[in-house]
Amino acid sequence: MIRIVIAEDQKMLLGALAALLDLEDDMTVVGSANNGEDVVSLVHENQPDVCIMDIEMPLKSGLDAAEELKHAECKCMILTTFARSGYFQRAVKAGVHAYMLKDSPSEELASAIRSVMGGRRIYAPELVDEFYSPQNPLTDRENDVLELMAEGNSTKEIAEQLYLTNGTVRNYISSILEKLEVSNRIEAIKVFKEKGWSK
Repeated sequence: MIRIVIAEDQKMLLGALAALLDLEDDMTVVGSANNGEDVVSLVHENQPDVCIMDIEMPLKSGLDAAEELKHAECKCMILTTFARSGYFQRAVKAGVHAYMLKDSPSEELASAIRSVMGGRRIYAPELVDEFYSPQNPLTDRENDVLELMAEGNSTKEIAEQLYLTNGTVRNYISSILEKLEVSNRIEAIKVFKEKGWSK
């Protein structure tokens, strides 16, 4: 019997997934959580074979949880609506065994679980091409600046939070715009979010 833990912050979807998998003769759901912190605890407590997680969840994202569970015995699978190259690249680095999109047919999930248990990795085809797209070109400090920009902070507020001068922050912003090949902050934030490079 394949023992499964599920993490999904939308309760209706969490219930539907659990019910769907429990219908399979060779699968049983041994735990469910609606945030990334609880799922890490559930995996350690229940020692499941497979852990299926969404990405964007409260307290801890599915990617953070997958990174924490990288050396656990269970196989992590991501099930998300987000086909973002940055998320996918992080997931692969975290060693996830599958990255599937929620608009896949429901019967594909059970067969993917069996394939993963058989040692295969299952990645949504549209993301495999994305994996070879450019990695985030920004430095850690530029990421910090852009993250604060995305939160709506002004140059002055960013400077205060990062203990930098206004001039230094402006230099970072110029560098960010150049590297992302955009002409203003709004476009930079859009690229940052679409690529899934934000934390």
